[in-house]
Amino acid sequence: MNIDHVATVRQARRTIEPDPVWAAVEAQLGGADLITMHLREDRRHVQDHDVERVKSMCQVRLNLEMAATDEMVQIASRIQPHMVTLVPEGRLEITTEGGLDVAGQLAMTRDVASRIKDAGITASAFIDADEQQVNAAAEAGFSVCEIHTGPYASKRFETGGPLGSANFQKELHRVTECGKHVLGAGMRFNAGHALNYVNVGPIAALPGVSELHIGHSIVSRAVFVGIRLAVDQMKNLMVRFAGQ
Repeated sequence: MNIDHVATVRQARRTIEPDPVWAAVEAQLGGADLITMHLREDRRHVQDHDVERVKSMCQVRLNLEMAATDEMVQIASRIQPHMVTLVPEGRLEITTEGGLDVAGQLAMTRDVASRIKDAGITASAFIDADEQQVNAAAEAGFSVCEIHTGPYASKRFETGGPLGSANFQKELHRVTECGKHVLGAGMRFNAGHALNYVNVGPIAALPGVSELHIGHSIVSRAVFVGIRLAVDQMKNLMVRFAGQ
């Protein structure tokens, strides 16, 4: 579970609640296998002390999303999350709008991935469903690729019957084929972004997918049912579809 938007609510009032650490506890009690936090350069939601406190109490793995900067590499090396996922950042974007351009920044991303691995941390790249980016991620030395499912999710509600529109099926095919390419390159296949209780099934059912990183949808449902139950409901969906 990505707990960023719990911090978003807190930062709206610059107060102490809701506490992302409490959210991480509840998420684990609901069955989350990994906690994700994105420490942005502008600190718009998660703060440095949030990552430090979650790392100190987390009983499952911690994934730190961050930009490929010297500052963030130094923070990750000090805090020691289990995994670092490099993501692009735009100061005016509401949320991450696309995958990291590893192919266009190969030398830089190779250097950052190497520094992350030298610190004893698993290096992951958040990329679009593009085989060129997968090839570049493998060349740069990443151990994991998280495939961006935003384009897939955006097509879910187009008219097209219960299985979605032709464009939805096209985007699902892109993620599927890209996942195969990730696995074929010897990397772990993760996926995430804009997944929710309606569209998660086909992604959870993909062969070889290891982790789905989901935040906004779970936090949104948690407003009404609580984090523990919201995580439990999502986990049950994922397990059910993965077993088909």
